[in-house]
Amino acid sequence: MSVRIGVEEEFHVLEVESGLLVPRANSLLRRLPRRTFTTELHQSTVESNSEVHTSLDDLYADLAATRRQLDAAASSLGLAAVAAGAAPLAPAAAAHPTAGARYRRMVEDYRTVADEQLICGAQVHVDVPDRDTAVRVMCAVSGWLPVLLALSASSPFWQGADTGYASWRTMLWQRWPTAGPVGCFASADEYDATVRDLVGSGIISDPGMIYYDVRPSAHLQTLELRICDSCPRAETVVLVAGLFRALVTEARERLGTGGAPGCDGRHEWLRGASWRAARSGLEGGLVDPGTHQEAPAGEVVRTLLTRLRPALEADGDWETVRSLAEEALAAGSAARRMRHVVEEEDLLACVDMLIAETRGERTPGRAAATHRGNPAQATGVTDPAQPFARPLTRR
Repeated sequence: MSVRIGVEEEFHVLEVESGLLVPRANSLLRRLPRRTFTTELHQSTVESNSEVHTSLDDLYADLAATRRQLDAAASSLGLAAVAAGAAPLAPAAAAHPTAGARYRRMVEDYRTVADEQLICGAQVHVDVPDRDTAVRVMCAVSGWLPVLLALSASSPFWQGADTGYASWRTMLWQRWPTAGPVGCFASADEYDATVRDLVGSGIISDPGMIYYDVRPSAHLQTLELRICDSCPRAETVVLVAGLFRALVTEARERLGTGGAPGCDGRHEWLRGASWRAARSGLEGGLVDPGTHQEAPAGEVVRTLLTRLRPALEADGDWETVRSLAEEALAAGSAARRMRHVVEEEDLLACVDMLIAETRGERTPGRAAATHRGNPAQATGVTDPAQPFARPLTRR
């Protein structure tokens, strides 16, 4: 049986007419089930939590249903929910921390770093048998995580300006003291001792503030991927989830047979590889983990697919993941699509595109906003009851 996976998605809460972030998460959450949706550091963000699944098709259906539910609640308030690493129109004054002692302490301790945490990510959880396995696999998969970042990159704009990056969220995120590439540890005990030191020293207030690109979950028996931007298209989330599960499966099998871990513990190059992925997305070169040399993004993605094909085939995911990966390479990153809309129209049209893609529509720009907040009346868009242009199917 396939290993179980689950996804957490973070969404920006926007005012539809202006496209600006608004601190309305609590109003929105009152119309949503608390089992599925929750708060984040700022009141302009909500988080959804999927069920756990063994099938990518089931995960896709879950994400689609959750997004429909969120969109309906937001629309009823004149709001919109957007899945992207950063909202294009996010002024620095938009920070409104969520009430609570934990968030209040974070704002007091980290100041501007916390104030500018107006960013959203997607996290993928994969079941592991124990924490020792999680820690060993964590190191083994780390070299490939920048590729997953490139696939998800969706934050080229910050405070109304083009940053020149595909994922500016990554650059903001890595300012936290426990963010970025993780080191290698011999055991869960060694890892947990490091976490205790970080808490004991006051650098972080609790284990939940370990924000490495990948980590053993602080409260679940899972390995958690944290490097990715939130993705406007749910298909991209499914692609990343399928690849990450296969990476975990492949690493577990290799380690279980006494194979080399695939990591020498020297991650200095990995921070640079993450920077390269954040800078270029799918539109430039990526660092090949096997050679530590730059190669075209499409070549590195296909190298990863080839490496993971046995694990993907074992789960019945090969055709789905291969197809989604090729579509992603052909279409380019969300960052590229966002820039194209801004070049053709403006930033507000880019917001419209993100609203449409989060809903599951495929019409970019102002056509998606013929009737803002009412996708059923927009021209050239899919029926909101059918959120995605095509179902995921296994062949």
